[in-house]
Amino acid sequence: MAENKTVKFIIQRQDNENSAPYEEEFEVPYRPGMNVISALMEVRRNPVNAKGQASTPITWDMNCLEEVCGACSMIINGKPRQSCSALVDQLEQPIRLAPMSTFPVVRDLQVDRSRMFDALKKVKAWIPIDGTYDLGPGPRMPETKRQWAYELSKCMTCGVCLEACPNVNSKSNFIGAQPLSQVRLFNAHPTGAMNKAERLAAIMEDGGLTDCGNSQNCVQSCPKGIPLTTSIAALNRDTTIQAFRNFFGSDHA
Repeated sequence: MAENKTVKFIIQRQDNENSAPYEEEFEVPYRPGMNVISALMEVRRNPVNAKGQASTPITWDMNCLEEVCGACSMIINGKPRQSCSALVDQLEQPIRLAPMSTFPVVRDLQVDRSRMFDALKKVKAWIPIDGTYDLGPGPRMPETKRQWAYELSKCMTCGVCLEACPNVNSKSNFIGAQPLSQVRLFNAHPTGAMNKAERLAAIMEDGGLTDCGNSQNCVQSCPKGIPLTTSIAALNRDTTIQAFRNFFGSDHA
């Protein structure tokens, strides 16, 4: 009977960024259609582990619960993914949860994703406009370009592609596929193209495009199916052209 069925979780926990990680096992009542986050909520309501000992609530990040915000990324049964869309019925038990290893652990399953947001600042992943007065309608984009640019705009900065990439780690400055794809997105915008050279210069520095090892783990793990490797290939061409312009000089936009 569903009312007597339980789901077993083995969760990697860590009290703070400097403490050693440890595993703790929990069992929660099964409900049809439940996802990993609903199970974590059950543990939070009743923080008692599988041994019947009083424990502490699990800490993790979440927001939209609709695979849009990217906050609830974690390692589920060895793979980085969103816990809001990870259905218990589709997971092998016991379900193992761990924080993403690419980012510093804050506590339990919560990590500090500042590395990724700092990379977005580095590549100027925005379109600078003067909002002090009405600028009128924005520039139009060809429909074919708008379609593939929209695919890149689906990125929710979840960090899964960075977690899956073997070149993104504590010993590397590689910014990863996510900010690289955003460079291509904002360079494609008619107004954003004004800062194209600055963005390309940023990814031509240490930790940029040349640090990509082309493992293609990023595109395989992206929960939104964003063509990250296509963006990386396009940026290889753009940076090569920019390098020639920097060397020979050009006033051609």
